[in-house]
Order: sequence, then structure tokens, then C-alpha cells
Amino acid sequence: MSLCDGAHGSSMPAGPAVARDMSADVPGCAPTAVRGQAADDHDDRIRLLKFVTIFAVGGTERQVVTVAEHLDPARFDLHLGCLKREGQLLPRVERLGRGVVGYDIPNLYGRQALRERWRLADYLRRHAIDIVHTYNFYPNVFTIPAARLAQVPVVIASVRDIGAYLTPLHRRVQRMVCRFADRIVANSEAVRQWLIGQGYDGRKIGVIHNGVDLDRFRRPVDRLRLRHELGVPAHSPIVAVVSRLSRVKGLEYFLDAAACVAVREPAARFLVIGEGSFDEQDYHYELERYANRLGLADRVIFTGLRQDVPEILSDVAISVLPSLSEGFSNAVLESMAAGKPVIATRVGGNPEAVADGETGILVPPRDAGALARSMCQLLEDREAARRMGHAARQRVETEFSVEAMVRRTEQLYTTLLDARCGDGRTRRRPDPARRLELA
Repeated sequence: MSLCDGAHGSSMPAGPAVARDMSADVPGCAPTAVRGQAADDHDDRIRLLKFVTIFAVGGTERQVVTVAEHLDPARFDLHLGCLKREGQLLPRVERLGRGVVGYDIPNLYGRQALRERWRLADYLRRHAIDIVHTYNFYPNVFTIPAARLAQVPVVIASVRDIGAYLTPLHRRVQRMVCRFADRIVANSEAVRQWLIGQGYDGRKIGVIHNGVDLDRFRRPVDRLRLRHELGVPAHSPIVAVVSRLSRVKGLEYFLDAAACVAVREPAARFLVIGEGSFDEQDYHYELERYANRLGLADRVIFTGLRQDVPEILSDVAISVLPSLSEGFSNAVLESMAAGKPVIATRVGGNPEAVADGETGILVPPRDAGALARSMCQLLEDREAARRMGHAARQRVETEFSVEAMVRRTEQLYTTLLDARCGDGRTRRRPDPARRLELA
């Protein structure tokens, strides 16, 4: 299984359903330790390793980095690992103190993969890691065997999509490896139900929804400067999609809908914010050519990857997500945090985020007509759009804040470790000189 064979190892994943949360809210502790403090015999913090594929700007990676930045340093000694030590988010995680250890492999089998697993197991043993938490296909399959070899007390796998990027073989391998995890964390009830349908043990699966850092959506914005930079007229209503440019995101249906909306709303402009991975560049070019054939060359703007998405969202009228498959969308939550109504397809975890008719509108997938009608409805009824946007912001504040996500994650860690080691946590001590040896 090559790291470039198309599996989604990196996230580069009516009223709302009620998800089964993994944990109860508990009071936090005031930080008293310095982040990055070296673990030693007098450090009783929980030694935690979080492992991802790469630190690119993807949904999973941003969630992992956000949790890492908000974990209580008085309670957790954080270690970070990855398969490729690169990406735009790497500088952020390197500032957390310990740095990031990379385990570069061309695929999940062969001698190099075995050597790197052994090196990871050795690291886990020497640092006496208490908890390993790994995210998505490649990290799950690479890391869980190493964690079990090193006898890590608690191993947690995360699955954050409903398999749209996985081959049948990938699905079988991940299911087999995840049997050795103590818990599997899904980011939506939809993902949890999909896993159960795939043969996973439902008793081991729980849900912790994504969270949004609301402070990012309180910054002042120079609206006219931003519009000038994007090439959008000062008074044009903006309809935006924030998405990785991947076929599973259904962006051609957004363009079809935009062509219909442009007839009724000639002033409207349409932004496609995001980029595709290296092996998805053809899709990007196909979308641009399709927009030209639809007569939208001067109406649709492909912005590429942007670091100022909260600022752009503050000025849009509507946010659209036309996905054909979805785990739990960060783009939807960020649009809601910006106080914007969301039109999203009724797939995956979207109904858990968007309350249909209250914070936005849900439409069937692959239905450009329904997308167009909903877009026109909100562009023409600005008051209804304003009410939905306000309700969306309130929903994020109460249910999907980063504080709630981190609190539930910390509670999951302490609950599992207490169950394994006891409340007193008689645990192994780090020993940098200790090497993993064959039995």
C-alpha cells in the first residue's frame, strides 16, 4: 500500500442527529507546567503521542494541531509523530516544545516500513508513552502495531470519514488493525454508524465532534481591500465553497448551480476556496474549463489555498458544501462560526452540524437544481439568511467550540488511562537509555 495510492491517510475528511459522545464534561485544571518540559522521574503528567500522516493544511491535521495547542500542559506531556515531516502547519506544532519525529516510509510494507515501526516502538518504550492517539488510515495501520509492540497502556485510533478515499483492501486492513485499539474515535455519528456497518465493534467507538477556534472569527477585516485582491466588485453578493478540490466534494454540481443562479442574480460572484493534492490537479483544471463552458469565466474565482479563510467568510452571503461524501466538515463549522447560512448536501455528518431550516439548508447530493433554488432563496431573502447565520454562530458557540472538543478529548484520555492503570497511575518511567529489544 503506497502512500500515494489514493487512500485518505491525510485529510488532504431535518434537525441535527444526536451523536453519542465519548465523555462527560469535567472541570479543567489551571496550567502550572511549561509546555515542552522534559519528562523525568518527578513528572507525573500523562505522556501522550499524537500521530498523523503530514502537517499539511487539511481538516484532520488542523484539528490535531488545534487540540495539541489547547491541551492542558499541566496534565499532558505531548509528543508528536508523523509519516512525512513537512507541511504548512509544521511550524505551529514545532513551537509546542518537543519537536516532531518523522518516520518516512514509501509504503506500509517492506523492510523500511518494518524498521521505522521498530524505531517508533523503541521511542514509545524509552519515553514510557502512556497513550498513543493516531489519525486516519496510514497512521492507524503504521502506528497501532508499533504501540502494541511497545506495550503502550492505551491505544486510540481515529477514523474521520466514511471510506470515500479507501479501497476495499484498505478498509479490510484498517478494520483488522483497529481491533488492537482500545478505542476508536469518530468525528460524527455518521462515521460511527458507518464503522459499525463495516463490522467494527460498536462498543469501542465513540464520537467527539470537531471544534472551531472562535477567536479566529473575531478579527477586524478590511472588506474593500480583500474584495479588490480577489477581484470581486464592491457590492456583489458572494457565494463561497471552502473545500479541497477533490471529486468527492461534488464541485461540478456547485458550478452547475452557479450557472442557474447567475441568470437570476447577475451581480453574484462565486468563490471556490482551496486546492487539490498533487494527484488531483487534473480535477482542478477540469473545473476551470467547465466554468468557462458554462459562461462563468468572469463570475467564478478559484482562489487556491488561502490562509485568511475566516476573513473571506466574514464577507460572503452564503457558504455551500456540495459534497458527495463527508465525515464532519470543518468548512461547515467555520462558515457557521463566521455567522453565515450554510447550504450543504445531506450526507455524512452534515445533518449533525446544519439544522435544516434553522442554521442553513440541506439538499440531496448530486442535485444542482436543489442547490440553485436554495442559493436563490437565501440571496433573495436577506433577512432569512441573516437569521440563519446568527443561529449558526450560536450553535457553534454552544456545541462545537474548540474548548468543548478539547475538554472531551482530555476526559477520554484520563478515563481510559485510569481504567488501565488505576487512579494512582502506577506507570512506567521514561528511560532515554532503555532500548527496545527482541524478546
